[in-house]
Amino acid sequence: MDTLQITEIFLSLQGESRYAGLPCAFVRLTGCNLRCSWCDTTYSFHGGEKLSLDAIVARVKEYGVPRVEITGGEPLLQPNVFPLIHRFLDEGFEVLLETSGAQPIADVPTTVCRVVDYKLPKSGEGDRFHEGNWKALTQHDEVKFVVQDRADFDHALAIVQKHLARGDVPYSFSPVHGVLAPKDLAAWMLEAKVDARLNLQLHKYLWGNEPGR
Repeated sequence: MDTLQITEIFLSLQGESRYAGLPCAFVRLTGCNLRCSWCDTTYSFHGGEKLSLDAIVARVKEYGVPRVEITGGEPLLQPNVFPLIHRFLDEGFEVLLETSGAQPIADVPTTVCRVVDYKLPKSGEGDRFHEGNWKALTQHDEVKFVVQDRADFDHALAIVQKHLARGDVPYSFSPVHGVLAPKDLAAWMLEAKVDARLNLQLHKYLWGNEPGR
């Protein structure tokens, strides 16, 4: 029986991306190969419970919402995430996948909205991006930069200019919650004239860092 190690399954509002504010079921897989300095889900690094794909899909269907996000940890570390994705697509769900960017995304169906982080220097995990992901990204995906300070932002601008200047892949900037003031990041974005979204992690303003939210 195909199984996955799961930290939590819960219903919430999308806090990030272009789907922010919409109801969504979340499936958080256990395990991550990165240790970002500002990580807010360290509880997902270990533990969790082993669940069959049937059990995961059944639990998500109970919520009665049309979209599901598969996240972590790093969901692409568990090979059985791919059959889970196909199960959700076959059931008619709108599927989102949030990944660190350090794992290849080419085998994730392009019908999935792949929200791909690019780790900046202050995360402590810079230069971990899988270079093949630039070619795999489509206009249905998003690239997310989590910014801690001005140096991080300037680094992100250089990456945008190199890989995203054509404007065919959406991207966003998110301040490290509680560290960088959103208004400062907003000012830098306006100054730089970037065609990007300011991502304020709505769920944190509603519920803080409470797990399962």
